[in-house]
Amino acid sequence: MTLFDIAPAKTGDTFVRHDPKFLDMVFGTDQVTPLWVADMDFAVAAPIQEELSRLADRGQFAYEFNSKGVFAAISDWFRRRHDLILDVEKFEQIPGVLSAIALLIRELTEPGDSVLMQVPAYHQFAKVISTAGRKIVKSPLRNIDGAYEMDYADLEEKLSAADVKAMILCNPHNPVGRVWRRDELEKLVEVANRHNVTIISDEIHSDIIYTGHRFTSLMAVDPKIHVSVIGSPAKTFGMHSISNGYIYTANEELLDRFKKTAESMYLTHGNAFTTFATIAAYEKGDVWVDELLTYLEATAAWIDQFLEEELPAVKMSPVEGTYQVWLDCSATGLAGDDLKATLGQSGFGATPGTWFDQDATQFIRVNIAAPRAEIEKAFSQFKSVLDRAMDARAQGIAPAGSKACAGASTNSCC
Repeated sequence: MTLFDIAPAKTGDTFVRHDPKFLDMVFGTDQVTPLWVADMDFAVAAPIQEELSRLADRGQFAYEFNSKGVFAAISDWFRRRHDLILDVEKFEQIPGVLSAIALLIRELTEPGDSVLMQVPAYHQFAKVISTAGRKIVKSPLRNIDGAYEMDYADLEEKLSAADVKAMILCNPHNPVGRVWRRDELEKLVEVANRHNVTIISDEIHSDIIYTGHRFTSLMAVDPKIHVSVIGSPAKTFGMHSISNGYIYTANEELLDRFKKTAESMYLTHGNAFTTFATIAAYEKGDVWVDELLTYLEATAAWIDQFLEEELPAVKMSPVEGTYQVWLDCSATGLAGDDLKATLGQSGFGATPGTWFDQDATQFIRVNIAAPRAEIEKAFSQFKSVLDRAMDARAQGIAPAGSKACAGASTNSCC
């Protein structure tokens, strides 16, 4: 047994992932194993816990800033983990990754302009675009027997439009789990540069990379024109409610504009808990992350074998990165509300694919960052109910309905 086999004790129902009202809203019941919101059901690394305890024990919370210490820790982490050299002077911090993307959209575009995103996509991308008064342009990824690729012909066509001024890239990609190769990024940058489109690269999942794959930051391809939301320690270390977001670019004009906007709103510093926990994570978290990756990879392998042997009607896209897996349920014959009803009835708290693309009615996303016993239980229950639902469908019997997701998908944490 490893430390990841033991879920931390729940301190109440205020964690969104476990909140009964959200679960009932999405799945029609709160009696589900919650594998939807993209955070972890693991205790954070000991160095982070120790640093938070040290700060709390001081009993004094005066003004205290150390952004340069944070930038140095992040820079050294990316040097060690990804062979990426980042200048500490080219960072800026902001309260969160989505906040950074939202501000960048406002700096790079004008109201009425368009921003491109690749679908299926993290649903909050659409929200930060549309609420800024910009139009959404979608470029569907190509699904080749379950593996996803960029559609460069479609990108060429859509990025050439005069009103498309920016593009959001997700690398590694949520929800399909692709870790974009350097050659793929180089081809994308070539297209974007040809049409004067600035890429905003969301790289928050950059540390969750599996065997045989390698993370390439957009900053290793073209740091002079484009910008990376290098991310935050949220996904890597499970620090979702106590982390900032960080942007990086060698585009000095853009960085200066961004800093001035952020500083004018007093958004460029974090509190002491965020600051020093982040430093502790990046300076002392290597061993914990290595053990996490080993655990997650073994969980993905278990799911792959289970589906092959027990539930062949469900196919998993190749898992390259992130702790989300993307499942194709097309062969079950269930879609949309019928599939959602089956999730609720089985206690399988996966995220409906329509959150990521309105056409992904036969897909679901599963967060595997949970003790394996919980994963095994959820998949076994899903198989049992899904088998019955498929039999009923074959006999022409409609499955019972489930409650629609009224508002949970608007939460930035999902």
